[in-house]
Amino acid sequence: MSVIISDEVLRASRLSETELKLEIAVMLFQKEKLSLGQASRLAALDHLEFQHLLASRNISVHYDVAEFEEDLKTLRELGRR
Repeated sequence: MSVIISDEVLRASRLSETELKLEIAVMLFQKEKLSLGQASRLAALDHLEFQHLLASRNISVHYDVAEFEEDLKTLRELGRR
């Protein structure tokens, strides 16, 4: 699924497309709608970079067993594990 955000909204936000995706990823992670892995992929950052970003904003990493298993599954699907 693709989400289209008008140029008008993007200009009004005063964010680049990359920055907007990053902000959406952080917000969805903070609201526990996305796992750490999902949010970091949306933000186009590796896990460590995304964790540093969260730390810089004083957002704690909530990472439970289910999220760990989900990340392992993703790694297997990508052929990295």
